[in-house]
Amino acid sequence: MSKILIQHGDILTLDADGRLLFDADIAITDGAITAVGVPPPSFVADETVNARGHIVMPGLFNAHTHSPMALFRGWAPGNALDPWLEDPEFLRGSGLTGDDVYWGAALAACEMIRNGVVGFADQYFFMDRVAEVVVKSGLRASLSWCTFGRDTEIGRDLAGISRFVEEWQGAGDGRVHTAFGPHSPVECSPVFLARTAAVAARLGSSIHLHLAATQREADQALARYDMTIVEMLNRNGVLDVPVLAVHAIHITEIDREILASKAVVCVQCPTYQARCGLGATPVAALRADGVAVALGSERPTVSGRFDMLHEARLAALWQAKDADEATVDQFSLQMATHAAATALGFGQSGMIAPGFAADLLMINRDTARLSGGTELLETVLYTAQSRDVSDLMVAGTWLMRDRRLLTLDEDAIMVEAQSRGWRMVEAMS
Repeated sequence: MSKILIQHGDILTLDADGRLLFDADIAITDGAITAVGVPPPSFVADETVNARGHIVMPGLFNAHTHSPMALFRGWAPGNALDPWLEDPEFLRGSGLTGDDVYWGAALAACEMIRNGVVGFADQYFFMDRVAEVVVKSGLRASLSWCTFGRDTEIGRDLAGISRFVEEWQGAGDGRVHTAFGPHSPVECSPVFLARTAAVAARLGSSIHLHLAATQREADQALARYDMTIVEMLNRNGVLDVPVLAVHAIHITEIDREILASKAVVCVQCPTYQARCGLGATPVAALRADGVAVALGSERPTVSGRFDMLHEARLAALWQAKDADEATVDQFSLQMATHAAATALGFGQSGMIAPGFAADLLMINRDTARLSGGTELLETVLYTAQSRDVSDLMVAGTWLMRDRRLLTLDEDAIMVEAQSRGWRMVEAMS
């Protein structure tokens, strides 16, 4: 039985009561939190960590990204909405391989660990290779193989993706979850979406897709189906399984009522949506209707980084006019912790409370910018930066100590990823 005691930290619990604890301890047994504040006298640690001068908080979750695109960062075209690096025909012509995906995802994993991210929801191709990265890195992930319902799928058709979903679900001691990833109702036909939902229901799985990102999509749905995108998905049975719906910007009041009645989590991606001029996900209205909302970073070719502290800050600023500031600040961090963790199937993560997984990060306050002050929530959200994350653990296992990665060879990954990125640039030129 492994026992870790983190001592003398300033703890931002993000629990249901929003507790802040100063000079407090966290006791961890076999990867789970057993006590917060003062450990029981009988607790004898195998490892003791001095967290004095640090903020300890739940690890961050990224509820939507395409991690292998780290390989292509900086390639965003003039029209950032054009899904050229998600298009199977384009990628097949550029020679994308499973090895490319592996190294791109590994590069992203290094960055996410450094940024305090403990888990992510990914949608791309060759997702079995991304699963290998997740297992090796120690991270958590919900992985969905992107499909378009055409003859040009990369790697596997729907039957093959079903095998991926079954084979990798629960891998890495339960850290890998799997899902189906039809790209969007714009790219996939209603028939294909209905087929995917039926298979997902049979396997007890879920669906991860893009939804209503532009007004044009909303208008096209009304013209084609005489109903909204959400109404069409509901009619086709897609919303009868758990759904991670990314963006959900151009939706109606009736749409929100439908989403609230189903197991749907909407995902806001603030940097991406701002850069593409999409506008904000109606977070306040969704919350008022009882729809869960999480945060994601979307494509690194557009958002630039896997930085969930940055996304939470933007989310808070976008919501500032709609609600009380303290409520907005707390909720914005919760969207990147417990709400996102739950959306990915890791409901016992995202809080510092007894019984929750020891998925924690530590922020070093030994800088002029972060020293002093007792407002931990505001300090994390508006002052801390991802480079201030000094330590990260998942299920009681350290992935980073004092900014040193422990599970991945970052130098080797950077060299290999850069080489593969340049090869694909040359293939496209």
